Amino acid sequence: MIINFRSPQRLLAGVGFAATAVIAWQSTAFAHVTLATGEVRANTYYKAVFQVPHGCDGAATQSIRIQIPEGVIGVKPMPKAGWTLSVTRGAYAKSYQSHGKAVTEGPKEVAWSGGALSDDNYDEFVFASFVTDFPAGQVVTFPTVQQCAKGEVRWDQIASAGENPHNLKSPAPTLKIVSDTTVAQARMDHGNMDHTKTGATPQTGSDTFKIGDLVVASPWTRATPGGAKIAGGYLKITNTGKSPDRLVGATSVGADRVEIHEMSMTGGVMKMRPLADGLTIKPGETVELKPGGFHMMFMDITQPLKQGDVLKATLKFEKAGPLDVSFNVSAMGATSEPAHKH
Repeated sequence: MIINFRSPQRLLAGVGFAATAVIAWQSTAFAHVTLATGEVRANTYYKAVFQVPHGCDGAATQSIRIQIPEGVIGVKPMPKAGWTLSVTRGAYAKSYQSHGKAVTEGPKEVAWSGGALSDDNYDEFVFASFVTDFPAGQVVTFPTVQQCAKGEVRWDQIASAGENPHNLKSPAPTLKIVSDTTVAQARMDHGNMDHTKTGATPQTGSDTFKIGDLVVASPWTRATPGGAKIAGGYLKITNTGKSPDRLVGATSVGADRVEIHEMSMTGGVMKMRPLADGLTIKPGETVELKPGGFHMMFMDITQPLKQGDVLKATLKFEKAGPLDVSFNVSAMGATSEPAHKH
């Protein structure tokens, strides 16, 4: 496999985008290049599987080139035996945050070339990615060029507002951002935990808690779909003292175990890993656990949460000790904590 990283100026150039004959597809019955999974929730990992069901006017497919839309980051393509994989990198239109660090560039185009996929056969071209903070309902497009032994097809038409994409002759593969996710990494269980604490007292708001020099604000989670086994927890921790402390764990009767995770960009790929040593909160610092960054994971949850529910859990700090908190349950697909009454 050859990985060829080219400059952004050469994006859309090369074999797949050369001035070859573009085949005009007349039959509306043609199967298009499409995504196997056409819906995803924002701020989640996404495995993009592009399905290629035919060649070009009976000719074998020799190249597939896919443009990566803004907001889809950390793209990591899967190599294919007999094909040359090339990745064109470029600057993003804006900066994305990962573990407190700015991510400003990454793959902008992925291409598989040099193969020979017969018109009589079907194949898939795959990459892993991370879908950032798109609003629910938005449609994200992946313009694709399929080059064959006899010309090429540009799957790059985008339906305008109110237009039926099925009426297009060569529609681009599309991905719809949804609020009700069927993708894993769903949210938290309805647990009711009652641990007695010494020195742990809730403050004025029902979503603010204090123990020693630590203040925990706005714990929240999302409603979960049926069958979800993994749940996330988010909150803010402020250290008002003069020495550091660490969040080393948590418990809840609604989950088999609770882990503290970090989501970060490594080599242009978004990765998630548990923090075995916990999360440090320095003096005077506020650390936020949120989607796409530090967060809690409730593993093997027992039952789904509904919007408006409250999940009780216990945080464990290295110095301050245990602290009971209540996670307010927001809607599926929410990107921030729900509104609270004080």
